Amino acid sequence: MDTPLFPYDLLPLDGAPEWILVALVVVDWIVRLVALGWIPHNRRPSVALAWLLAIALVPIVGIVLFLVIGSAKLPRKRMAMQAKMNDVIRENTPDSHILGNAHEELPEWIESTAALNYTLGALPMVGGNSFEILTDNHESLRIMAAAVDRAEDYVHFEFYIVAIDDTSRVLLDALVRAHERGVRVRVLIDHLGSVGYPGYAEMVRIFDRVGFPWRRMLPVRPWKGEWQRPDLRNHRKILVVDGTCAFTGSQNIIHRSYNKRRNRRKGLEWKDLMIQCTGPVVAELNALFTSDWYSETGDLLLDEATRELPDIEGPVFAQVLPSGPGFDTENNLRLFNHLIYNANERIIISSPYFVPDESLMHALTTEARSGVDVQLFVGETSDHFLAYHAQNSYYQELVEAGVKIYRYRSPTVLHAKFVLVDEYVSVIGSSNMDERSFALDLEVSVYIVDRDFRRRMDEVVAEFHEASTLLDFDAWKRRPLWHKYADNVARLTSALL
Repeated sequence: MDTPLFPYDLLPLDGAPEWILVALVVVDWIVRLVALGWIPHNRRPSVALAWLLAIALVPIVGIVLFLVIGSAKLPRKRMAMQAKMNDVIRENTPDSHILGNAHEELPEWIESTAALNYTLGALPMVGGNSFEILTDNHESLRIMAAAVDRAEDYVHFEFYIVAIDDTSRVLLDALVRAHERGVRVRVLIDHLGSVGYPGYAEMVRIFDRVGFPWRRMLPVRPWKGEWQRPDLRNHRKILVVDGTCAFTGSQNIIHRSYNKRRNRRKGLEWKDLMIQCTGPVVAELNALFTSDWYSETGDLLLDEATRELPDIEGPVFAQVLPSGPGFDTENNLRLFNHLIYNANERIIISSPYFVPDESLMHALTTEARSGVDVQLFVGETSDHFLAYHAQNSYYQELVEAGVKIYRYRSPTVLHAKFVLVDEYVSVIGSSNMDERSFALDLEVSVYIVDRDFRRRMDEVVAEFHEASTLLDFDAWKRRPLWHKYADNVARLTSALL
């Protein structure tokens, strides 16, 4: 055997008995054959092929990575707790996918969307809500802090990234003040999402000193017996005050530069979108918080949860849809595809990380080719190299189908996440348009059905148009060869991003 198979030719095997080389080759092929029949189980073909390619190219590294991050499921104990909370929510939810009557006749597909969301997430569409749109990150922090300062009973705080700095301090100090005056404050912060940011360690010291209950979500601390797949994260952003007011959207609790030296040097600042909510939808966001709190602590907050949703007529209907590895289905992807296929006039999407799967690409290109006005807002710059280049690789197919791609001008990093359909529907939340948000991250989306709110979102879109540049397709095709190469290589990893 003159040429051992890769990667064993990299091992120091000169002079080793031939039987060792034969054994290594046999083991290599056993690994490949087992992977061929094992990895595709209950995985999309694109995801399975990406893993098989990694294992074929670098078997040892590929197998190790697959064992560490190959399963998109939470630990069994966590899944069981999530399932129990799903049952609790369903048992305490009216057996109807819509509560309240609309004041105007809505398209039939809007009701079918509510039925889909109810089946997936157990929460109905409810009337009697109101919403304010918040588009300035730092002003949003001040508004949330003011709401916490008005709290009398409880505050539920759940965010992906939290660190203390000159701008986030106003909200974090408000949490401390609320606790000191007797308000029940509970805080959830994603562990790996936050741990690397300047200001995180100081925040932990403050929270521990103050003494209100707080937890790291999905912690990865093997030395304390805390372990799960490290890239399964809780990406939700939720703040609930007294069950009467709530906030959700795309924003993290940190300065819009994320306090990174390289971001400040480049002038990078994030652009987000949050909504302030009142009405029955607040109880649904609170139900999602209590579900996550139970999953992390084992403590059911039944005295801080609405037992029964009110049956209120419009005018503003809304519905919360949770998604993530705690569910057997990719809830947000199903919602997005359903909405896209039912659009008749216009689809507007804003996503900082647009790395679609095959179903989403087919939906968008099909609608664009059928004459629907499809607009996609993405960032001209990004903080994730692979996601940015993988995203670029889809532009040609989208533009050729008729999708208009608007790139938000740098140095602003577009981070707002929404989907708008025709004249009634808006979806605001934490979810990106990529495999990570569909399968790996716990996300929250708010499905809003209201013509006036939709018109107000058009004002946001108009601001985005002014700050964005329509992709020049001819110039795009002339981008440097290295850029095209990076795009194509990154696309191979898109199923795993």
